[in-house]
Amino acid sequence: MSARQLLLEGISDAIGFVGGAVAGYWLGQLLGWNLFSAGYNTTSMGAILLVGLGGGGGLQLARRWRAQQNERAHPNDSESS
Repeated sequence: MSARQLLLEGISDAIGFVGGAVAGYWLGQLLGWNLFSAGYNTTSMGAILLVGLGGGGGLQLARRWRAQQNERAHPNDSESS
């Protein structure tokens, strides 16, 4: 892999993860769950879970998007010889 490809992979992973985590945070806010409440109560744990799941889901979406972009750029790479 070239340095440019590695940089694009890292940036897209970071954007996907952070975007998903922020989406999970705001979903928790909509549900009334305070991520930063004192102690570890049920709503705080639920908000932490949503941020984690959102970050992981965003990362997976970014990787799928990148795979689709790669497939469009190189359509014959996946065929067997």
